Amino acid sequence: MEKKEQLYEGKAKKVYRTNDPERLIVDYKDDATAFNGLKKGSISGKGVINNKMSNLLMAKLEKDGIPTHFVEELSDRETLVKRVSIVPLEVIIRNIAAGSFAKRYGVEEGTPLEIPTIEFSYKNDALGDPLINTYHAIALKLATEAEIETIKKYAFEINRQLQALWKECGVTLVDFKLEFGKTSDGTVVLADEISPDTCRLWDSETGEKLDKDRFRRDLGGVEAAYEEVMKRLSGHMA
Repeated sequence: MEKKEQLYEGKAKKVYRTNDPERLIVDYKDDATAFNGLKKGSISGKGVINNKMSNLLMAKLEKDGIPTHFVEELSDRETLVKRVSIVPLEVIIRNIAAGSFAKRYGVEEGTPLEIPTIEFSYKNDALGDPLINTYHAIALKLATEAEIETIKKYAFEINRQLQALWKECGVTLVDFKLEFGKTSDGTVVLADEISPDTCRLWDSETGEKLDKDRFRRDLGGVEAAYEEVMKRLSGHMA
């Protein structure tokens, strides 16, 4: 697959065109941002870990019935994916109160939720990615009712599968963000990434944070945390 010009550069990835109009190459960076880009930094080796972890998890989800944009890993940092138009909704699944959810509702961080819950935010940096409900999303033509139902069904099933997988690795899946896209024929598929950048992952025994919160909250040991979750996952899936 021939890598051509860069189409896009985001906070964590660059995207390139290829000689196949239905395929793109994603290149993962070590850049780190938080609070909608207000905090910037770099996490050494993050791009390699996020690339490999996303690919491992997406390949497993695909095998277990969740369609994804993943095609094949090309190198430590580069992956071939299906070209999709991203649905402009960030989909957040929460199992335990943490982060903005805990603050917003005055719940102590670490409180287990009665049931897994879902939130949508409008993927718009200029507006600060505001929370949005399904009626707003349909009214603004961000997605159809049928697409939102499909996204919800996939998101809860992904949560079920990933919770079980991480538990086997001695890790608690607290919450995570997903993005979905539509292929050229309109099929909704899981896109973007699944990594310590997009998931809250706590050690099941100690509660130690093994994710981007170490960067957000200046806890130190960010690289070591990313390496630890990758080691546990790859060891379990070997």
